[in-house]
Amino acid sequence: MTNKIPTISESEWEVLKVLWEQAPLTANDIISSLQAQTNWKPKTVRTLLDRLTKKEVVGVHKNQRVYTFYPLYSQDECQRSKTESFVKRFYDGALKSMLVQFIQDEDLSEEDIKELRSILDKKQNEK
Repeated sequence: MTNKIPTISESEWEVLKVLWEQAPLTANDIISSLQAQTNWKPKTVRTLLDRLTKKEVVGVHKNQRVYTFYPLYSQDECQRSKTESFVKRFYDGALKSMLVQFIQDEDLSEEDIKELRSILDKKQNEK
């Protein structure tokens, strides 16, 4: 991974989801969207936005009368970072161990198995 993405809390992740759907947004737009899903107070959302801005995960357009916020990383980049962190913490960085456990523990449909097989075949052909 080229850019090291800071650790993002579950609450901050919810703010980012709103921004990934549609950005740039004002703080009030984000508050309105999150209040439909959570019981967070406006001050809570503003605190989360402030944290994300300080972590440089969210940027701010300040050239308007009302500040608007936008994500500095894509959802895919953040998910990748979170996955890498998870694998390091719980599987000592051994991706194979994690995959084996998930495949053995999950009920996979025939379609899931075909898709996994296809992904592995592509990966093997890349080498």
